[in-house]
Amino acid sequence: GIDTHDVGGYLPQNRSRILQPGLKSLRTARNLKENMTLTVEPGCYFINHLINNVLKEDSELKPFLNERILNSYRGFGGVRLEDVFVVTKDGCENYTICPRTIDEVEGVLSGKKWPPIKDDD
Repeated sequence: GIDTHDVGGYLPQNRSRILQPGLKSLRTARNLKENMTLTVEPGCYFINHLINNVLKEDSELKPFLNERILNSYRGFGGVRLEDVFVVTKDGCENYTICPRTIDEVEGVLSGKKWPPIKDDD
């Protein structure tokens, strides 16, 4: 990659780290400015000890989970997309070209050309 991780972290003049699940792993609270480049790394991982914890009888999350389906993913590992984007005046531009939709992923797995000659957008 282009080594865009850890983009300043939690500087004294910015808000402090939020410790809530889903937010505690954010690497920065900086105000983003035009031309800053960042990496966004959404992922879904199936980690046995975490699965074990959420399936315990006293888990707050257990009522929302299908134990049979969740257990079928044990040993799968996970998946992560790393998007590198630059902040623009009006939003952002994603520099990452990778298959994202089911059709795109299945196409690549079946040997179709990537990136496509024509974008679906």
